[in-house]
Amino acid sequence: MPLVSWPGAPRTPVVFCVMDGVGWGRRDDTDAVFVADTPVLDRLMSEAPHCLLVAHGRAVGLPSDADMGNSEVGHNAFGAGRVVDQGAKLVDEALRTGGLYAGRAWQEVVAAARGGALHLIGLVSDGNVHSHVAHLRALIRAAAAAGVGRIRVHALTDGRDVSARSALSWILPLEAELDSLPDARIASGGGRMRLTMDRYEADWEMVARGWRTHVEGEGRRFASAGEAIQTFYEEDPAVDDQWLPAFVVARDGSPVGIIQDGDAVVLFNFRGDRAIEISRAFEEDEFPCFERGRRPRVTYAGMMEYDGDRHIPSRFLVEPPTLEHPVGEHLCEAGRRSFAVSETQKFGHVTYFFNGNRSGRIDPSLEEYVEIPSDNVQFQTAPAMQAERITDAMIAALRSGQYDHLRLNWANGDMVGHSGDFAATVQGVEVVDRCLGRLLDAAKDVGAIVLITADHGNADEMFELDKSGAPVVVGGHRKPRTSHSLNPVPCVLVDPTGFWALDPREADAAAAGGRAGIASIGPTLLALAGLYPPDTMVPALVVPARPRA
Repeated sequence: MPLVSWPGAPRTPVVFCVMDGVGWGRRDDTDAVFVADTPVLDRLMSEAPHCLLVAHGRAVGLPSDADMGNSEVGHNAFGAGRVVDQGAKLVDEALRTGGLYAGRAWQEVVAAARGGALHLIGLVSDGNVHSHVAHLRALIRAAAAAGVGRIRVHALTDGRDVSARSALSWILPLEAELDSLPDARIASGGGRMRLTMDRYEADWEMVARGWRTHVEGEGRRFASAGEAIQTFYEEDPAVDDQWLPAFVVARDGSPVGIIQDGDAVVLFNFRGDRAIEISRAFEEDEFPCFERGRRPRVTYAGMMEYDGDRHIPSRFLVEPPTLEHPVGEHLCEAGRRSFAVSETQKFGHVTYFFNGNRSGRIDPSLEEYVEIPSDNVQFQTAPAMQAERITDAMIAALRSGQYDHLRLNWANGDMVGHSGDFAATVQGVEVVDRCLGRLLDAAKDVGAIVLITADHGNADEMFELDKSGAPVVVGGHRKPRTSHSLNPVPCVLVDPTGFWALDPREADAAAAGGRAGIASIGPTLLALAGLYPPDTMVPALVVPARPRA
C-alpha cells in the first residue's frame, strides 16, 4: 500500500546528491577533501543544517566496526532505509554455523571437484569489501577435509581496499598453507584492475584477460605467485597491487592450474558488481562479450547470488541479503516520478543497489535512468571524470519539471581516491564541489530541496597512518592510502521551503562524529517527498520545523 502523505509537507522536487568517497576526516594535510578548494561545501557546512553520519561497520550491516563501508553497501543502506546484514556478515555466519557446507551448492562443488579439481577465483586480502582471505582459507580447509585432492587458487591482488603494496602479506602465508596439502597451489593471478573484476560492462577486455589467464594458463610464467609479485615490484617501483600484470604459475614448463572439463570453480568474492561478468563467462551458452575459445564444462558457483533478477550465477553458496520495499518502490507506489543519473562506474549504485539489488526499473512508466559512459582510463589521469556531464543531465531533468525525486552519484572522490594520487584526488574533489554549486543554483531556481551526503569515506584519508595517527613514511615519502576510510560522512540539507529542519539530536551529535548511520537517508528522502516513512525503517533525519516566533 502507498505510504500516508505528510500533512502540510511541500510538493517540490527532492534532489539527492551522493559525493562518492567524500568523508569528513582529520581536516589536515592528509585529507584531500580538506586541502581541496571547496567553497560550496565549506559554506554549506558553515551555514546549512548538517550532521555527520556513520558509513561503515555495524551501522551498515557489516560484521564489525573495523570494517570499512563501500559503495555497494552504502547505496543498499540508502535505498533500504534500515540496517541489513551485508555480504561479509552473511558469509561469516554461514561459515561459522557450517550452513554453507551443508548447502546443496557446496555439496555439488565438492562432488565435482573430487573427480577433477577445485578452482577458487577471487580477491586475496582482508579488505572485506569484495572478499576476505579468511573465507578463502576456510573453503580450502573444508574442501581438503571433504576429500578434494587437487586445489588451485587464482589470486587477484588488491591494493585498493587495503594498502597499495600489501599482496605478499596475504599471498606468502596462503602459499605456505597450500604447500601443506598434497596437491594445492596458487595457479594464476594479477591485479584486480587489470583482469577479471570489471563491472557494469565498462571494459570486457579485463574479463577476457582474466579468462585467458585463469582458464587457459596464458601469461608470463613464474615458479610461484610470491615470485611473480616480487618481480613485478622490482621491475616497476611505481606499480601497486591493483595494477599488477597477469601471471601464471608453472612447473616443468607447464601451467599448474588450467581449468578443465569436469572441474569445479568457485568465485569466492561476495560482492556482486565485479563478480557478474566473469560469472556470465563461465555460465552463458550464448556469449557475445568476448571470444572465449574453449569453454570448459565445469560446476560453477559464486559465493553469493550476484544478480537476483537475472539469477547470476545459477549456483551460489550463501543466500544474499533481502532488501524488501526499498525507497524506490515506495516512491513508485505513491506515483512519484524519479530520475537517476551517474557514469558507468557508479550507474549500478544509483539504480541496482539503491533499488534493493534489483535489475531494471521498478516501474518503467515512472522512472528514467541515464548512464553517462565512463572513460576507460586510470582515473588519476582524468580526475574530472564525467562529473560535469552528470551535472548537466541532472540540471536538465530538474528544469524539465517532470520529476519528483532525482538522484545522482559523483564518483570522483572514490575512483580517483583509490589511485592514491593526492593531487589528482584534490582536483577530483574540487570538480565535485564546482558541480554541486551549479546544481544548487538550478535547484534554487525551481525551489527544489537538496539532500547531500556520501556513501563512505576515501578522499578524506589519503595516507597510511600509524597507531599514533602519524603518517607512515617510506623512503622519505608519506605512504599513500588507496582504500576507504572509517570516517563519518557529511549530510547537508538545503530546503528553500523552510518546512523541514534537521532533527536536533543529529545536529548535536555531529561534533561527536555522528550518531545515526547512512541508512537514515532512506526515510529522510521519503519524508522530504512528503511521505511518512514506514515503521520498518530507521528514523528520518528531519522533522517539521518549529513555527517561528
